[in-house]
Amino acid sequence: MNQYFTIKEDYQTEIEIKKSRFICFLKRIENEEQAKSFIQEIKKEHWKANHSCSAFVLGEKNAIQRSSDDGEPSGTAGVPMLEVLKKKEVINVLAVVTRYFGGTKLGAGGLIRAYSGAVAQAMDEVGIVRGVRQKEVMIQVSYPLLGKIQNYLELNHYVTKDTLYTDAVTVIAMVDEEQLPIFKETVTDLLNGQVTFTEGAMLYVETLVS
Repeated sequence: MNQYFTIKEDYQTEIEIKKSRFICFLKRIENEEQAKSFIQEIKKEHWKANHSCSAFVLGEKNAIQRSSDDGEPSGTAGVPMLEVLKKKEVINVLAVVTRYFGGTKLGAGGLIRAYSGAVAQAMDEVGIVRGVRQKEVMIQVSYPLLGKIQNYLELNHYVTKDTLYTDAVTVIAMVDEEQLPIFKETVTDLLNGQVTFTEGAMLYVETLVS
């Protein structure tokens, strides 16, 4: 994948509808085992709750999609939750909504709105990040040129991963692979050729988009 969207971090929020509490947990996951383990953790922690419904999307183009109504009427919880995740176009995200029944039945439509609404609210609050594949570029310069390269990277919104201080200074920046030639040319001109480049690994760099 050249890019992906996912949640910024694990998150928890709560809504109340007709005295029923709906607690939504969002978690970044890497595989199904991690998802199942977290679902069991929530069920164990909230063992007095009536239901802990879940939905998750995994892999490129969300190749793996799972949902569970956990005892709620079929189609009123897990699938609506899954649809919210798919609409947000995120990957590798698990949503668990734990319900403490408040004594008033909501009906099928009410349950669908409650479970999907809890996930939608959590997704709006947590923040979405975009991950883009970029290459590590080690930029080695002398100490007097450090400020110049730092200013250039900051002004042009390049991510600086690290700065290493030895007999010279090495700034590790993240650059789109297709931009590498022009990046090197521009920096070389900026520093009058007093720079050495070393290319590193391809990594995903995440930035907040909403």
